Amino acid sequence: MKEKMAGVIGALRADYADLRYEENRKTRVSFRGKRLVEVASYQTFGGHVRAFADGGKAIASFSDPARAGSMAETVVASARIAATKRDKPLRLAEAPVITENFPISSSRDVRSISLKDKLDLVSHYNEIILREPSVATTEADYDEFVSRRLFVNSEGSVIEYDIVVANILGRIVTKRGNVLQRVRFAFGGNEDFGRLQNREAELEKRIEVARVLTAAEPAKAGLFPVILDPGEAGVFMHEAFGHLSEADGLQNNPSFRARLQLGAKLGKPILNVADDPSPPGLPGSYLVDDEGVRGVRTLLITDGTLTGRMHSRETAAEFGEPLSGNMRAVDAHHTPVVRMSNIFIEAGPHTFADMVSSIENGYYLVGAKGGQTSGDQFTFGAQWGYKIENGRLGPMVRDINMSGELFSTLQAISMIGSDIEFGERGGCGKAGQSNRQSGKGAPHIKIDQVTIGGV
Repeated sequence: MKEKMAGVIGALRADYADLRYEENRKTRVSFRGKRLVEVASYQTFGGHVRAFADGGKAIASFSDPARAGSMAETVVASARIAATKRDKPLRLAEAPVITENFPISSSRDVRSISLKDKLDLVSHYNEIILREPSVATTEADYDEFVSRRLFVNSEGSVIEYDIVVANILGRIVTKRGNVLQRVRFAFGGNEDFGRLQNREAELEKRIEVARVLTAAEPAKAGLFPVILDPGEAGVFMHEAFGHLSEADGLQNNPSFRARLQLGAKLGKPILNVADDPSPPGLPGSYLVDDEGVRGVRTLLITDGTLTGRMHSRETAAEFGEPLSGNMRAVDAHHTPVVRMSNIFIEAGPHTFADMVSSIENGYYLVGAKGGQTSGDQFTFGAQWGYKIENGRLGPMVRDINMSGELFSTLQAISMIGSDIEFGERGGCGKAGQSNRQSGKGAPHIKIDQVTIGGV
């Protein structure tokens, strides 16, 4: 297959072309309450071609390897047509030629574990949750994605690499009277089945939170100082700031592009944010991206100042900035997009106790619950929270979310903890590609003022 695909690309008359061929396996086991509703494992095969010709670009996907050559020729012709409609030709930043394999392995690789063992483990966790009397129902899933990929380009790169991500995840749904609450859990985030095992104690803590939460009072709306736990802080940085650091989103957005010039002051000197695919074992970790570029650590904010952004070869050429190796696609049906690897707020000098004692009347938000952004406006939910009164942590609260404007909120980050943590569940839905390989991390952070939604 390697020689065949390299031959397809080598025969093209294009300024640049590449081809990615994949063999993927997806495995899923799902419980809803006591019912086992899904046990599935299936394979997909296919490829994706990109071509740049005369300053234009075109893409296509294929399932049958025998059609790779004809599809690639059609893509080159389409790129030439696209070039006639462009005001300025597309360019690519230079990238080193790579001829190397990047396999993944571990002592308990999920690829070596039987489907029965995977089913038994998620069933075991589901049964633990169902023993709690306040539990109304559960969602418990085993989710695994395995991909073996081949990348070749017209410059001579020939790369083979693996993607392996497995999680056990779900929701604990509790009920008391008319109050229904949901608390999430997630274990895993890489290829090691051992990380999914022996997590009963952590699950029991989540069950207890879900039980207590049904008796908690709703948060009260208003402007408050808040502390975000590492999960909530990581999602805030990913959604509100991280997507604005992906250069393909800025290409055709002149207002944000002008506002996010390198050197812009975005926060206090204590704020440092990076994107880094190199730490092993995190959901967003990898060695080479789907454009054949090595992933590198990118300093996005340094001492409160914007110092970098994430790029493709195309955007790096347009912005005149270094390559970062952030182009990735969920599968062969999609073209790569600029996507965060592991974005995180670097550790700071403060303790959680310091933050709590500095607040007279505010909230502590725990557990990311999703949200939405629109430009520089954001809204995020928390799975639960705590009232902070007179410098002390108070009672648990429910139905809590925060909203605000990104740039003023970054300036309002006044304390950063030393207790950095990374989430085990990765994910990002950018460009309609629900990608498991996107990690988030942070320590506790204090924000001097945000809008809290509640009752």
